[in-house]
Amino acid sequence: MSTALVTGATAGLGAEFARHLAGEGYDLVLVARQRKRLEESAAELREAHGVRVEVLTANLADPDQCARVEDRLSDQERPVDFLVNDAGFALSTGFLRSSADDEERMLQVMVRAVVRLTHAAARAMVERGHGDVINVSSVAGFLPGGTYGAAKAYVTAFSESVAARLGAKGVRVTALCPGFTHTEFHERAHIDKSRVPGWMWLSAERVVNDGLRDMRRGKVVSIPSHRYQVIVLATHMLPRPLLRRLAR
Repeated sequence: MSTALVTGATAGLGAEFARHLAGEGYDLVLVARQRKRLEESAAELREAHGVRVEVLTANLADPDQCARVEDRLSDQERPVDFLVNDAGFALSTGFLRSSADDEERMLQVMVRAVVRLTHAAARAMVERGHGDVINVSSVAGFLPGGTYGAAKAYVTAFSESVAARLGAKGVRVTALCPGFTHTEFHERAHIDKSRVPGWMWLSAERVVNDGLRDMRRGKVVSIPSHRYQVIVLATHMLPRPLLRRLAR
């Protein structure tokens, strides 16, 4: 039986990935900060799908706690065949109004942890000759949009770089870049969703289905829905000064 480890597994895309992979028969390792929510999610998945579910409480902004997840990914006695790096958050305030500590915490979770967990998983996967990694990035990474967008730009570029080196070794790596998605993400960041037109919203199920399909087809960058593919194409064609003005 294959095992998948999902970070940010109790809400949003992480929870949707966990449900979907459990439905495919994967045993799971769920990683998140809140023990109670982890246990509740694990119980629901065990009952619904009859799979084994392990919980691992960790705040990925803390290097010591992140190291525990790295150790789990490196454990060849309990191999992890699929890693989903989904943990992340946004700040509702602009760069100058947020604290430097909060900005750094965002980078710890969405850049440092992604690198370290991918590294731990990929080394073990290469030894076994197979494995899959999905790093959840964002369409925001193609736009000049603060630290969040910069972090997601790194995740996409990093995933492309790792994929180029590991593909021949049996390990697939995909950056999943959704646009606006109906999850708890915006509520947690106190971001007003009413300002975003209805046509721009995607369902979490659609994003996860598209990401898994694209990864299994060998796509390194997955952008769910044609509307966002067109938007990303436009970001490559428009002059960068114009993009910066639009992002203000």
